[in-house]
Amino acid sequence: TGARQDGLRGASSMLRRGREQLAGGVALLRRHPVLTALVAGLVLLPPLAVLLAEDEVALPGFEGAAPAVNHQVAGLLRGERLAAPQPLPPAVFTTAEVTLARPMLAGANRNFDLLDAEFSQRLLTVFRVMREQHGYDMVLLEGYRSPERQNQLADAGGHVTNARAFQSYHQFGLAGDCAFLRNGRVVITEKDPWAMRGYRLYGEVAEAAGLTWGGRWKMMDFGHTELRRPRR
Repeated sequence: TGARQDGLRGASSMLRRGREQLAGGVALLRRHPVLTALVAGLVLLPPLAVLLAEDEVALPGFEGAAPAVNHQVAGLLRGERLAAPQPLPPAVFTTAEVTLARPMLAGANRNFDLLDAEFSQRLLTVFRVMREQHGYDMVLLEGYRSPERQNQLADAGGHVTNARAFQSYHQFGLAGDCAFLRNGRVVITEKDPWAMRGYRLYGEVAEAAGLTWGGRWKMMDFGHTELRRPRR
């Protein structure tokens, strides 16, 4: 019992001395504001340096979340100006398969000249990489969309689009809906395993080119990409 009491008295004494030292340190910092600033700097500087040195800070478990750099994409974006492909015959966009997947596609505009110049080049870069690296020929289903057509699509229901006129990047030439060309036929449905694999690759390449891919949205739109920037 005596040893226990001695131990308790020793612990109490150490606690009292610790409190006194802490109080003394606080009083010292209050009397010397410059010293306070130096101490704060030593504490805050290391994490601040990490934040300034990195564009993004990876959270635990998300270190690999950023898309890999595609060097061919980067090279093409810095290099030559790519030309739009020759227009396909209108009939390829009105087959039974295409109409089933996109019932209102016949009135869509596929003119690359009506797209924003920067977006057009990024999309054409994606098309080239998809063909040369992955063996997929891409086709533009719809690019620029008039406000009138946008409202027509919205009136068709939420399964088509929830965006009305000037709520979509299509009205600014900053969005495109794309699919694949296989054996001269347009393939849209993601139920086709070949097409679904293509959409995943398309999303990866598009994001590497700085585009936003609709396949990540809650209402997934695998063929959609857009260039997000302030609208003029």
